Amino acid sequence: MSFSRFVGILFVLPCLLGIASAGNTLQATSRDSSGHDFSSRRSDPSHVSSRSSPSTQEPSLLPQQFGGWEMQGSAHTGTDPAAADPTNAAILKEYQFTDLASASYTRDDGRTLKVRAARFADASGAFGAYTFYLQPEMTKEQIGDQGASLGQRVFFYRGNVLVDAQFSKESAMAGAELRELAGALPRPNGNSANLPTFIEFMPRRGYVANTQKYAMGPAALTALAPPVSADLVDFNTSSEVSLARYDTSSGQATLMLISYPTPQLAAEHLRRIDAAHRMTQPQAGVSSIENVGSFFDKRTGPILAIATGPVSDHDAKSLLNMVNYEANVTWNTPTDNGQARDLYMLILNIVILCGIVGGLAIVAGVAFGGIRILMKRWYPDRVFDRPEQMEFISLRLTEVTVKGTSQGGGEGSREAPQKPA
Repeated sequence: MSFSRFVGILFVLPCLLGIASAGNTLQATSRDSSGHDFSSRRSDPSHVSSRSSPSTQEPSLLPQQFGGWEMQGSAHTGTDPAAADPTNAAILKEYQFTDLASASYTRDDGRTLKVRAARFADASGAFGAYTFYLQPEMTKEQIGDQGASLGQRVFFYRGNVLVDAQFSKESAMAGAELRELAGALPRPNGNSANLPTFIEFMPRRGYVANTQKYAMGPAALTALAPPVSADLVDFNTSSEVSLARYDTSSGQATLMLISYPTPQLAAEHLRRIDAAHRMTQPQAGVSSIENVGSFFDKRTGPILAIATGPVSDHDAKSLLNMVNYEANVTWNTPTDNGQARDLYMLILNIVILCGIVGGLAIVAGVAFGGIRILMKRWYPDRVFDRPEQMEFISLRLTEVTVKGTSQGGGEGSREAPQKPA
């Protein structure tokens, strides 16, 4: 066997072993993951919620102690939204309320604290409930994801948990103590921790503090007295709504964003809203829009933007023009699918192995070529290109041409073709 064939086999063999090992790993992964559901928990963080399976036990909502506070007895828990808010139980259901925990805490200085924590299926539900209960006169607080306070009451949400804390006495350390509580709350997993993306298109200029509201169903939207009715919004199409008030030079306007799954649905509902706005005589059973002053709407991607209020047409149009949809494509979306993650690592390891083997092959080829050149210089015709191993076929065209010319000269010389001058 020649040396070059031996080198080729030496570097092909690791590749074959690596592919065989990869196949075994893939087969083992398939066996280990059999019987499990690796489907994605949420296809869109704005529309689909992720609920825990019945066999999965949710972590406790409230800790036994935090920031010097000690729980008295045990926390009271429940899954009935009416226990959290009898008046707005239907609205809590729309925000996908799951369970509630309430407890009393005490400190060594004699102060007491009552904490009520409501958990939702995802962060969108907790955010929506937070905006529903938020009042304009509240003061913004840096607690959890968003927080506000009014006197001895502090209100905040963290992940998919909404917390209402009532102190017996006001304290300068209340914010720091509740921040420690926020850090001890359980956190949602995967995409359930994401907020709806369309709320990012709400303008910031002129925004009136604590006026943004987020609705996931008709009950919450109707309670917010929107400029467009819930049946025109059509929540059966997985739509979502965000409202806020804005200060303009001519007064205060309301901006309403309606997000739909596709631009086609948004265009269809825009035609319905425009038709309802043009109606001067409402008919029985037909939705219409109440006269609220200026009314302008537009579609930007899958989002409908509506500006209304007792303001000038110029200010309403200017507010509407600040809403412009931009699609963001994310290629590195995290996944909870263990099988997909194992397959990704398998392919990555194969690529790395092939790169290492390819690099070794290049180095070996360069080294072999360099050694061959040096050996031919130092030991010519002794190691490589020995006469007994040289099997070249030579046509000897030069010799044939010379012989033919000499024979032709004897019988009658032929003049060779002359090159043109």
